[in-house]
Amino acid sequence: MEQFAASQRKACELVNIARSSYRYRANTDKDDPLREKLTQLAHEKPRYGYRRLAVLLRREGQVVNHMV
Repeated sequence: MEQFAASQRKACELVNIARSSYRYRANTDKDDPLREKLTQLAHEKPRYGYRRLAVLLRREGQVVNHMV
């Protein structure tokens, strides 16, 4: 955009996209390591429910909220 000296508004209008879509930045998922560990524990202990798995994670020092 800068090399053509076009405003963001005009450039987005030209290619028919919303400016909010142009500026959109996806959030990084900071819970990925926790989710992987939870999946690993669930495979190791298939009879455990989410509450018991959450207790195991908390014992390992992970911060786990009620929505695991």
